[in-house]
Amino acid sequence: MHKQRINRLAQFALSHRLIAVSLLAVMTSGAHAVEYRSTARHGVIFYDAPADTATKRFILSANIPLEVMNEQGDWIRVRDRDGTLSWIKKSDVSLRRFVQANRLSDVRQAADTHSPILFKVERNVLLERLDTSNTGWVKIKHRDGQTGYIRIEDVWGA
Repeated sequence: MHKQRINRLAQFALSHRLIAVSLLAVMTSGAHAVEYRSTARHGVIFYDAPADTATKRFILSANIPLEVMNEQGDWIRVRDRDGTLSWIKKSDVSLRRFVQANRLSDVRQAADTHSPILFKVERNVLLERLDTSNTGWVKIKHRDGQTGYIRIEDVWGA
């Protein structure tokens, strides 16, 4: 009887360890950093499969931010801001990072809501991403050369 009780306690402890390890694995699986890149030039063709013979879905302009899902040979599977999954050639993406405004947003002098507003950007405006910090802000550069900070939730592709 004593031996059975010890066995039940051991099984109980083991099952709790397995549950804890499983929960930890689930919690950390979503913790990986999201990777973004941008279209490298105007006229980038998006395909429905990783092959030149695949169906061409649409064409995008330069500097459009894309979320990298996976890579396969000379191809990258990406998700655009609308959630559409497509394949593009690796040669058509750039490591130079851009973000796209989600809404009319303030660009501030410093990464602080009390900092002076330098300018506003309309929805869909592309901004070069210069830096991100853990403060919830992205340092950006407008195509006219102005730089400032925008809240990370106001852009896609950060």
